Amino acid sequence: TITVLPCKYPESLEQGKGIPIYVGIQNPDKCLCCEEVDGQPTLQLKEEEILDLYNHPEPKKPFLFYHTQTGRTSTFESVAFPGHFIASSKSGEPIFLTSEQGKYYNINFNLDIGP
Repeated sequence: TITVLPCKYPESLEQGKGIPIYVGIQNPDKCLCCEEVDGQPTLQLKEEEILDLYNHPEPKKPFLFYHTQTGRTSTFESVAFPGHFIASSKSGEPIFLTSEQGKYYNINFNLDIGP
């Protein structure tokens, strides 16, 4: 199950880039996170409960993504590394972080939010 929660304190982040959200994966509780690895911004999966991030008294930027929706497609830009987006190369392959928008990798996702 994927859980998406908004940041409680978006006013301290850059405005006009989308809705800042946390992205969690349950069982076990992990969240997507962006960190520098060998000098490159890298998408990680960290053991962190999304509700702990949501209730933290200030935004935890490595765990935040700007969610922008255009029609039925969504993009997710790293708050910690502006210009870097969650991307995929092929169906069934792992997601990763890229700054190469639309060149080789897909950064547009269909996100169906339901009950």
